[in-house]
Amino acid sequence: MKHVLAILALAAAGSSVAAEGITTYTAGTSFEDATFAVESAIVGRGLVIDYVSHVGDMLARTGADVGSDVTLFEAADVFLFCSAVTSRSVMEADLMNIAYCPYGIFVADTGSEVVVGYRNFPDGAMQEVQALLDGIAKEAVAQ
Repeated sequence: MKHVLAILALAAAGSSVAAEGITTYTAGTSFEDATFAVESAIVGRGLVIDYVSHVGDMLARTGADVGSDVTLFEAADVFLFCSAVTSRSVMEADLMNIAYCPYGIFVADTGSEVVVGYRNFPDGAMQEVQALLDGIAKEAVAQ
């Protein structure tokens, strides 16, 4: 939920700069086009998407169940995937980097903009993963 609030704060401020622990980019396209661009950027690197979490649908579906009528997103998905090459590299540096796998990139329609982003990783070996995610996100918003 903390990540959702950070994204909403960015949207309210009209900015797509890095929130604490999150990097986002404004897509400048529809949600559908942005999700297609993220999927294409991931698959285009030879990676396999393990799962797409439809967070926006889940939040909309369960709002009344938790006593809320607030619409958080028009739509929001998180793409989860791993890279055998990158994962091996960062886990050879530190076995406990397993805690960060799988990696995720989200696309969210906040109602005022569509953003593509990811969680930031700690300094050191995990910056290799952050560079991968940043490349995918930038490619997706450039389309």
